Amino acid sequence: MTSQPSEQRIQELREEIRRHDKLYYQEAAPQISDREYDGLKKELERLESTQSELELFPNPETQEDATGESPTKTIGDDRLEAFESHRHIVPMLSLDNTYDKSEFIEFDRRLRRHLKEKADEKELRYVVEPKLDGVAISLTYSNGELEMAVTRGNGTEGDIVTQNLMHLEKLPSKISGSNVPRKVEIRGEIYMTYEEFLRINEDRQEAGQSLYANPRNLAAGTIKLLDPKEAKARKLDIVLYGLGACEPMEGFGRQTDFHQAIRDWKLPTVENLWEVGSIEEAWEAIEELNVLRHDYAYPTDGAVVKLDSLELQRQAGSTSKAPRWAIAYKFEAEQQETVLEEITTQVGRTGNVTPVANLKPVLVAGTTVTRASLHNADEIARKDLREGDTVIIEKAGEIIPQVVRAILENRPTGSTPYEFPKICPECETKLVQAEGEVARKCPADDCPAKLRGKIEYYASRGCMDVENLGEAVVSQLVERKLVSVVSDLYQLTKEDFLELDGFGDKSAENLLHALEESKEREVWRLLCGLGIKHVGAAAAKDLVRSMTSLRHIAEASTEELTAIDGIGEIMAASIRKFFEDEANLQLLDQLEQRGLKMNSGEGVEGENPLYGQTFVLTGSLESFTRDEATSRIERLGGRVSSSVSKKTSFLVAGPGAGSKLSKAEKLGVEILDEPTLLEMLDS
Repeated sequence: MTSQPSEQRIQELREEIRRHDKLYYQEAAPQISDREYDGLKKELERLESTQSELELFPNPETQEDATGESPTKTIGDDRLEAFESHRHIVPMLSLDNTYDKSEFIEFDRRLRRHLKEKADEKELRYVVEPKLDGVAISLTYSNGELEMAVTRGNGTEGDIVTQNLMHLEKLPSKISGSNVPRKVEIRGEIYMTYEEFLRINEDRQEAGQSLYANPRNLAAGTIKLLDPKEAKARKLDIVLYGLGACEPMEGFGRQTDFHQAIRDWKLPTVENLWEVGSIEEAWEAIEELNVLRHDYAYPTDGAVVKLDSLELQRQAGSTSKAPRWAIAYKFEAEQQETVLEEITTQVGRTGNVTPVANLKPVLVAGTTVTRASLHNADEIARKDLREGDTVIIEKAGEIIPQVVRAILENRPTGSTPYEFPKICPECETKLVQAEGEVARKCPADDCPAKLRGKIEYYASRGCMDVENLGEAVVSQLVERKLVSVVSDLYQLTKEDFLELDGFGDKSAENLLHALEESKEREVWRLLCGLGIKHVGAAAAKDLVRSMTSLRHIAEASTEELTAIDGIGEIMAASIRKFFEDEANLQLLDQLEQRGLKMNSGEGVEGENPLYGQTFVLTGSLESFTRDEATSRIERLGGRVSSSVSKKTSFLVAGPGAGSKLSKAEKLGVEILDEPTLLEMLDS
């Protein structure tokens, strides 16, 4: 009979794993590392396997149901009530994984034992693929047309998220070529590049918002946004590598055959692929991948090793949890020990107060780390981090330094829990915390840190691009009370700059010239520089392209704003809130009085012949790239959209045009070929 403590531990582990599954799959906000989570799963499996009365007391978490399909809780569940669910034709199981080479080699031995009468050792070939750290997705194509995109969900059924992925440039709505099945489920991963992740986090940092922990979490949250326009503002990518249901199953004898078919169908697939003849060669490929992946533009956290033969895959079959014919080898995140010397706080331009770990310098993944964001007070309390602690540091996604945990046995005697400040470290105003939010915020409009942040953001390269107006200069301008709002920048004189440290005649004249030049910046840059929550460069361009005037945008209703492609309800509400503030309207008046452009001029018919026209590009172009075509259309006042609708003016159809062409024809949208587009652009 199993002892009570063991049974109690099993129940504790099940509850703990359920909690972490919800955080990871549904909330995209994990609280522990993958390694720690995998450790909990392995402990649970070990204890369950030793239960002496397993037959009398079956475990509902691992027992197969009447259909033989995997139970929902063994692989987590990413479904949300707001989305419609769809049942996978072939279940999407999770992969067994390991961090240990000997366990990886044992996978091969175990597989050979299972196939002992079905495969000769010489025939057991493998495929090694990079394991992207993203969100599992299943695409269903019927007669070559994209029918739907579905998340893994609970393995049996997932959420339909097609509307949030239709803007992906790499995702064709139609596939053609040889061996296209009548119906096929193609499995893959939705991911976000490091570059896009950093861009979004930089925008959030400028806005004083909490940062996303890693690209995977952000990708998971993006595909579950209820507003497709909000999802479109974040650039997702997709890679495909797996086969689910396929009717008929012809032309695919091996996994490598399927990869070739994906390429032939112009679908995005893995960057590197190794076809090997033994488990030893598979290990060599894993080691090679571990070197190559550091140059990838996206996060990878391991390698996936699969039997190449699809027939042997079918013979090997699956357990209730995972296929027997595949395994994931996961790379260890590089971690280092160092000392958390001090916890300080910094105030963003919106007033959010963010705690920062100041660390004894340590080399992690090739760079020296001295600081790491601690996100918020709740995060510090959850990890019980204290000044003087010896801590473990790693780079989340190998780019963002983070404190994983404290080494409690090394904690100095007499250390005390960290107390988050109750007053602003800059202006000593009492901090506030809105209901339902974790961030502590300084409410003072005249807080020097908020003002510095607003000016630095306004002058940044992505906004008004004012050369030489950097952090040190802004700090002096605020400290000397020469600037209290961004419009004050345009009243500064040469004498004002000469009072600042480090300025001479030439540098003062250069900065004055840069400010004067900024008055001629595009209107979208000024709109972006105002720092409206959720309005970045892409949204500012959409707004100005549609309304041309800042006054028009300031006065627009929520309905007018959401009618613009790319502007969702959340962003529209933020814009309305900003311009309902009298101080912000006064700021617009001041900027206009000081000579800044308030109108884009895109509505002038003679200068912008394509103003008000929306184009959709589909198929391939020969004279220029799609980006070049987009740029030329926009320069003439037109707009390029990724989807066809009643608002589309022209569809430019090149070779390989698919479902967008069919939809345009149904809606009566005018179809242009490439020569006609060139004539329009050159006229």
